[in-house]
Amino acid sequence: MIAAPRLSTILLAAITVLVAALLYSPLFVPIASSFFPVARGEVDWSSPTVETYVALAGNHEILAALRTTLVVGVCTVVLSVVSGTLLALYYHGRRAGRSLLQFIVFLPFLMPPIISGLALLIFFREIGLERSLLTVVIGHTVFVLAIVYRTVLTRLQSMSRTLVEASYDLGATKWQTFWRVILPNLSSATVGGAILAFALSFDETMITILV
Repeated sequence: MIAAPRLSTILLAAITVLVAALLYSPLFVPIASSFFPVARGEVDWSSPTVETYVALAGNHEILAALRTTLVVGVCTVVLSVVSGTLLALYYHGRRAGRSLLQFIVFLPFLMPPIISGLALLIFFREIGLERSLLTVVIGHTVFVLAIVYRTVLTRLQSMSRTLVEASYDLGATKWQTFWRVILPNLSSATVGGAILAFALSFDETMITILV
């Protein structure tokens, strides 16, 4: 009775590792070859070196670009997690305008990035906001907001209502229930949404170029 579940668990783990290895296998060769010099287009596998990474560490332009990317990513994560969680709570509360809310949240994500970027560019020009790091953060936040919103909303919809009711029965206020019951139960969803938001922000180039 015990061996069967263990076998299925081991098999599932093995399949997961195999799939992950296949997905990331295209990265293995570039990473490995980065530790060896390249001469005339061919990799010299006999002389390992870290000169490439030393040169990279000394390239101030690349480091500045990386720093800017990280700043944009972190700011985007903070804004999208806060706003996405609040919007998910609003929708879950069955208030008016739920369909319109979902339409507005998902529209920028479902449209091609070039369309979303152009729309944001026109909007920023209309309100007199010059292109800057702020406009990039706003553009990225609008784009990834749907991911955080959907992740948090899914967790809210699967959370047992009895937890909230029990909190009220024990004398907790709405604010105490939110901080001590609802928010801790949303932690996994907010962390997952934050990771996805950062990954999408890190990879997004079209909106960055336009705004």
